[in-house]
Amino acid sequence: MKESTDITRVVVDGKEIVLVGTAHISAQSVKVVVEAIEAEKPDTVAVELDEQRYKAIREEVNWQELNLVEIIKSKQTTFLVARLGLMAFQKRMSLYTGVKPGQEMLEATLAADRSGAQVALVDRDIRTTLLRAWRMTPFLKRSSLATLLVMGMFQRSEVDESDLEELRAEHNISEILDELGEAMPDMKGVLVDERDTYMAHKIRACEGSKIVAVVGAAHKPGILRAWQRASTENSEIDAIDVVPPRGKLSKVLPWILPLIVIGLFVGGFFFADPEDFKRAAIAWVLANGTLAALGAALAFGHPLTILTAFIAAPITSLNPTVGAGMVTAMVQTLIAAPTVRDMERVGDDIVNWKGIWTNRLSRILLVFVFSNVGSSLGTFISFNWLKDLL
Repeated sequence: MKESTDITRVVVDGKEIVLVGTAHISAQSVKVVVEAIEAEKPDTVAVELDEQRYKAIREEVNWQELNLVEIIKSKQTTFLVARLGLMAFQKRMSLYTGVKPGQEMLEATLAADRSGAQVALVDRDIRTTLLRAWRMTPFLKRSSLATLLVMGMFQRSEVDESDLEELRAEHNISEILDELGEAMPDMKGVLVDERDTYMAHKIRACEGSKIVAVVGAAHKPGILRAWQRASTENSEIDAIDVVPPRGKLSKVLPWILPLIVIGLFVGGFFFADPEDFKRAAIAWVLANGTLAALGAALAFGHPLTILTAFIAAPITSLNPTVGAGMVTAMVQTLIAAPTVRDMERVGDDIVNWKGIWTNRLSRILLVFVFSNVGSSLGTFISFNWLKDLL
């Protein structure tokens, strides 16, 4: 087999490691990975996956087993929104190249099975990575992060193999990571640097004298640098494999505005002109209720869901533990539950705008998001009237 530029050979702790850098939607990467495993006949194939993602690519997700009511009750709706959003982005990207994101990882595990090699999952748990990234990002930068993620989710730029070939080139990867590091050093540290260290440690600990390690091309330079240093201590790996607790500001901030609003209402009741207090209270109810209801309507929510949004939003705005979207999503689920067809086709439907609104599962998530956004806008708008009470 002709050696690919995507492959780097190193010897670490007496083990020969064949490090293969890939682009996650590249047909060429799939070919290089399979050929490398078949030619090298390694003892272990290490892949950039954790247990959750491994199961996801080896087994089709059975959306019919999704308990939407329990997800809403346990306040996991946001994670479900992110999961479907990522799925939509991946499916759109795969339309351009004909290769599913992560296909090279799947083919690596299948090639390992055929050759009798062990499969080692060497990436950190995805939930740990995401929560560390979110909680270690300064609070004021989180809105910028969310905006960038949403913009990327709906971006429809076409890509082809020549673009992916350039992205796999190490000098281009270095430039991209440098830009990311300058813009959001905390994010790069968690999403890239920590995982480089983690995967380098896990790969060098794999069993056997020959290992083929399949990782995203962006991680190759960092993993190689980690191997040039002394062996990483287990304590260092343990330190980057835990979810940090929520910061004090994150715990307190959601309560600040509701407490201020409640304080203004109490002060206005005792000290403000009764007519001014009445108008401010009506403005609070109308602004919150109307905009939350408008959000539910834009999501094509059921009429009862829209009515619920109007009633619930002025109340939930004063309690950060229960959002308007949680209430409206629950009502929409109970009134217009997803059908079997919705569950089976959600992965395909969310690729286009029409499907997002017509699929009942994704519509519930739209109700959740739009109701929350409407209620938040109503809170800030009506605050202008409330602050004039005192």
